[in-house]
Amino acid sequence: MVPSSLPAFIRGHLAPGHSALVPELRLYLASEITPLWQATEGFLAAHNLAPPFWAFSWPGSEALARHITTHPALVRGLRVLDFAAGGGLAALAAARAGAAYVEAADIDPLAGAAISLNAELNNLAVTPRIADLVGHPPEWDIILVGDVCYEAPMTAHIMPWLRACSAKIPVIMGDPGRKYRPQSPGERLATYKVPTSRELEDGDFREVTLFRLTP
Repeated sequence: MVPSSLPAFIRGHLAPGHSALVPELRLYLASEITPLWQATEGFLAAHNLAPPFWAFSWPGSEALARHITTHPALVRGLRVLDFAAGGGLAALAAARAGAAYVEAADIDPLAGAAISLNAELNNLAVTPRIADLVGHPPEWDIILVGDVCYEAPMTAHIMPWLRACSAKIPVIMGDPGRKYRPQSPGERLATYKVPTSRELEDGDFREVTLFRLTP
């Protein structure tokens, strides 16, 4: 259950915008990072929540959403997990492409609220799941992972589990060249040039490569 204060906080500080590569998908997005961080400091501390990474459309998720939209057969009729989903962009694309069931998992309750609001904006069925799923046996037919290798501890925590899952089901990962990305991720599927903000990245674009992860 998402506390009622969380959707109200998101609506009060973000505005509906559009995905950069799939503009037909709408998201609650922050227009600037610094005002949002300042506005959220007290709220996040009071609720013991993480910084608002869910408020931005990250390059890995943008590339996944574009790829799924271009290749809907990848998820059509399947049970899909968008792992470390943030605002759930890849999950929205999967639902729009005809997935049978879509979960978007994140450990941040505010991300769960954002996922629900974004699904509502697009009239799509996406189920938020606030949990650390690392170690769980795969309950899905495919896992989507966008932009998660930006910190060494997180990468070390999630990659062994994702590798193990990839032996049983497809695991599609978006890599925008993060420092801790896997050295040998697997089969390359596509590369996308994603517009970004200089408040979040070191340039106006990031080149994102999608891989099918291998064990």
